[in-house]
Amino acid sequence: MKTYDYLIVGAGLYGAVFAYEAMKKGKTVLVVDKRSHIAGNIYTENRSGINVHVYGAHIFHTSDKEIWDYIQQFAEFNRYTNSPVARYKDELYNMPFNMNTFSKMWNIVTPDQAMEIINKQKQEITGEPRNLEEQAISLVGRDIYEKLVKGYTEKQWGRDCKELPAFIIKRLPVRFTYDNNYFNDKYQGIPIGGYTQIVEKMLNGAEVRLNTDYFADKQALDDCADRVVYTGAIDAYFDFCCGNLEYRSVRFETEELDTPNFQGNAVVNYTDRETPFTRIIEHKFFEFGTQPTTVISREYSAEWKPGDEPYYPVNDEKNSALYQKYKALADKEEKVIFGGRLGEYKYYDMDKVIAAALNTAKKEL
Repeated sequence: MKTYDYLIVGAGLYGAVFAYEAMKKGKTVLVVDKRSHIAGNIYTENRSGINVHVYGAHIFHTSDKEIWDYIQQFAEFNRYTNSPVARYKDELYNMPFNMNTFSKMWNIVTPDQAMEIINKQKQEITGEPRNLEEQAISLVGRDIYEKLVKGYTEKQWGRDCKELPAFIIKRLPVRFTYDNNYFNDKYQGIPIGGYTQIVEKMLNGAEVRLNTDYFADKQALDDCADRVVYTGAIDAYFDFCCGNLEYRSVRFETEELDTPNFQGNAVVNYTDRETPFTRIIEHKFFEFGTQPTTVISREYSAEWKPGDEPYYPVNDEKNSALYQKYKALADKEEKVIFGGRLGEYKYYDMDKVIAAALNTAKKEL
């Protein structure tokens, strides 16, 4: 006997949005997740009154009013604006690259002066860029590349910039205004009280089983539902029959410090090669906190290996070709919908995850 209309594998944002839409239509839903908590990588937990982004900074931003209105059903958002600071050795620069960055780097004051320097430096690259280093210099010039792109990118990917394909950096945002707002999107903010509450509300009414490995009991779980929404790694679903897709992973070192203010900003990127971590997040500043202590997380980029948490798909030609083989297998699975960052082997911002899940729900329900 089937007990549920839908089995949803993964209690992250994609699965939760689908579950919420299905239940609105009167469908019954079972959600399973191998972790001990809901909300996937957007999970936040409260430590000493500070909402900690356990799996790295998540800043909601979108230009889609429909998605912005949708997410606000579940939480009130503050007016947080992402304005990271880049630290190169003991020099501090504003991000994204803007007039504050250029003024500090070259001791100049006008957009014309900045354009002149960048355009002159870009001429170093003639012809089609052959690798990421050449691509970056052709976009922003040598100085910005050396101080703010090179070390950070090499830590992110674990490879020399000369060994990375040019297409990874299709564009580097350069602004000739004194504006430190990282995103160009119309809407931006952080949910007051953290992200976990959003998924909690979406899953209200579903049966949720945590610490449950779908593959350990796949047949029985599949049998108890008419349809399956699978948001795990697509290669794992097919038992890696075509080979392993590659990912980059991230390791976090989180600690509470007995100081009200460690670095003065929510996000500080460390762009020199010598510092082993890529950035430090100071969580309280996402919600303008005034607590007497602070919680920081150092992020270390790592090569993914089986057993690690996969974060970023390595969408190079080899992996994209391999994904197409898995997608061909997925398309033949009549009962299963593959969705989300791991199910589609695709880097998704949160607003795009919600849009994709709503789109699937619209077609399916």
